[in-house]
Amino acid sequence: MSRWEELIKNIQQDVKLFLFILGVFCLFRIGFITVLNSYISEATTLKDIFLALYYGIRISLKSAGLVALTSFAFCTILTLFIKKDKVKHVRYILGSVYIAILSLLFYARIPYYEQFHMGFNQLLFNTFNDDVTAIFHTLVQEYNLPIRLVMTGLTGLFLSQALKALLRTKTFELPRFSTWYKNIAFRVSLLVLIYYIVIFVRFGGSMTYAYNIDWENSGVTKDEFLNEAILDDVQALYRAYTLHERVTASTGLDMDPGRMVEYGNYLAGHQVDSQNVDDFLKKEAQGTKIKKPQHVFLIIGESYANWPLLPQYKDLNIANGIRNIISKEDAAYVPTFLPNGMSTISGIMGITTGLAEANLYLTYLPESYKEPYSTALAPQMKNLGYKPRFWYAGPTSWERVKDFTLAQGFEEFYGMGDIESQSGNVWGCDDKYLFKAVAAGIDDPRPTFDVIMNISNHAPYTVDLEKEGFDQDSVIRGLPDKLKEDKELIKKLGHFWYADKVMAEFIEEMKQKYPDSLFLIVGDHADRLNIQLNPSLYERYAIPFIVYGKGITKDIFPKQVSGSHINVAPTLLELLSPQGSVYHSLGNSLTRGNDIGFNYGLWVTHDSIGRIGNESAESVTGTQPEEPPDLALIQKDIDARRAMSWWRVKNGKNMNAKE
Repeated sequence: MSRWEELIKNIQQDVKLFLFILGVFCLFRIGFITVLNSYISEATTLKDIFLALYYGIRISLKSAGLVALTSFAFCTILTLFIKKDKVKHVRYILGSVYIAILSLLFYARIPYYEQFHMGFNQLLFNTFNDDVTAIFHTLVQEYNLPIRLVMTGLTGLFLSQALKALLRTKTFELPRFSTWYKNIAFRVSLLVLIYYIVIFVRFGGSMTYAYNIDWENSGVTKDEFLNEAILDDVQALYRAYTLHERVTASTGLDMDPGRMVEYGNYLAGHQVDSQNVDDFLKKEAQGTKIKKPQHVFLIIGESYANWPLLPQYKDLNIANGIRNIISKEDAAYVPTFLPNGMSTISGIMGITTGLAEANLYLTYLPESYKEPYSTALAPQMKNLGYKPRFWYAGPTSWERVKDFTLAQGFEEFYGMGDIESQSGNVWGCDDKYLFKAVAAGIDDPRPTFDVIMNISNHAPYTVDLEKEGFDQDSVIRGLPDKLKEDKELIKKLGHFWYADKVMAEFIEEMKQKYPDSLFLIVGDHADRLNIQLNPSLYERYAIPFIVYGKGITKDIFPKQVSGSHINVAPTLLELLSPQGSVYHSLGNSLTRGNDIGFNYGLWVTHDSIGRIGNESAESVTGTQPEEPPDLALIQKDIDARRAMSWWRVKNGKNMNAKE
C-alpha cells in the first residue's frame, strides 16, 4: 500500500473517530436535558430546544475536532514514518480515554448544575483552596459518588466497545485514473475538501469568523438551562479556565490604603467622620432640571466614536442622524468625553455601577453579586419610580452581562434570544431588530428606564448595507483621494452609518410617540476606526455624550464640562431628582460643572487631553489652550476616584477592613 493510500485510509479512521465523539457529545447533551428537564422554563418552546441542540452540535464540532486532530497528529502522520503495527491501537486508546473523561464529566455535571445552576465554571478552581477531605465526604454522602463512578465505568466501557466496532469497519478504496494528471487533480481536490472541512469544524459549523460560535456567544435561547446545555463539558471546562484566568489577573491597582480617608474627603468635598466608603460618595441633588419624563432611554452605542461628529468630517455623512439630534434646541452635547475602558464590557461596568476602571473584572468578582453598589444606576432610578431594564443585542452568556446587570439592580434583561431577528452575526442581531423589540416593549404604563446596548457597528461587519439603503458614493466623496478605493474602510464606515441611522430613527420614533421622553446617548469606546493614519488622542479616543428631550436646553451644562462614563449616572440623577434627595455617585454630575474625564490611561478637559502619568498634553481643538491643564490636580482627582472604586470592590464598604 502506497503512502498516499495509507494516508487516506487513516484520515477515514480519524473521521470515524470524529463523528463518533460528536455523537457522544450529542447523546450526553440530550441526556442532560432529559434528566434535568424540570429546569426548563414554562415559556420554552420546542423551537428553543431544537435551537439548543443545533447550536450544541455546532459548538461540539470543535470539541470533537480536538480528539480528531490529536489522532491525526499521533496516528495518521506517524504511520507515514513508523510501521503501522506499532501505532494501530493508539487511535482506539485515545478515543477510549476521551470517552472515559466525557462520561465522568457527564455524571459530574448533573449534580454540579443542580448545585450551581450552571455547567462547569470558575468555582471548580476553588477546590484547590478548599478542604479536599470534606469535599470528598460530601461527594460520597450527598452525591452518590460510588454509584456515579460505576455508571461512568459502564457508560465508558459500552461506548468504547462501540467505537472499536466502528473503527474495524472497512474504509473506502480511492479510485485510480488512467492518466497521472487526473490522479493529481483528484488528490488535490480531496485535500482542498479536507481543508474546508477543517475550517468548518474550527469555526463551529461556519466558514468564517463572522458566524463562529464559542462559549461567550452561545447563549442564544431565552432559556438559561438550554443555554447551558448548548455547551458540552469540554467547552464548559474551557469557560471555567478562561474565567478563572480573568479573575486571577484582576488584581487591581498599586495604591496606598492609608490614604483612603484622604481620598474620600477629597471626593466628598468636605471632612466626613466615617469609615464607610458609601458615606464619602453621598450627594444631595440640587433639584430637578426637567419635568419627570415617563420613559428614559440610555443608549450605549457600540464603537460610537466622537470624531465623525466633528465639523471636519461632516462630508463623510456617516453620523447625520445623531448630528441632526445634536442640532436641536432640546439637545445638549458634550464632545470631550471618555469611555471607562477600551472594551464594551468596561463601558457597561462603568455606566451601570458608576465605578471607575481600576483593573478589576467586575462581572466575575463576587462583590458584584452580593448587592448592588451604592453608586449603581438602576436601583437609584428605581427609587425615582422607574422600572430599570437592560437590552442587549448579543447573547446573554457574553461576559456574564445578564447576571451582572440583574445583580446590579436591573429588574429585567433582554438578550439576543429574546429578540425576533432575521439577520445578525456571531455578536448578535442587527440593530434594527433590537430597537424594534425595545419599541414593542414600551407598553408598560409604569415609567421605564431602558439601557440599550447595540452591536452592529462591530467586526465582522455583516449588515446588508445595500438593503438598508447605504449610499456609499456620499461617503466616498468625503474621503481623501487615497482612501476612495478602500472597500474595507468604506464597509466599516457604512456600518457606522447604519448604527447611527437606526439609532436616530428609534429616538425620533419614541420622541413622537412619547413626547416627554428623555434620551441619553453615549459611545461604549472608540479607537476602532479612524480615517487618519495617525489621529490625535482626541480623535482616536473621545466618545460623545448627548442628552435630548423635553426641557433640555443648550446651556443645561456649563460650557467647560468634560467627563467619562462614571459621570453618566450622576448627571441623569441630577436631572430627575427632587432638591435635597440623596443619591450616591463616584463621579460628579455634568450639571454641576464636572471638568475632568478619565479612564484606564487617559484624561480629558474641555480643551486638553493627555495620557495619565505623562507630563505632556494635546489640545482638543488644535489651538493652544488659554491656560495649561493643572496636571497635579488632574492626577489627584484620578487617584482618588480609582482608589475608591478599587477599595469598594476588593475590600467592601469598611475602610478599616483589608483583604
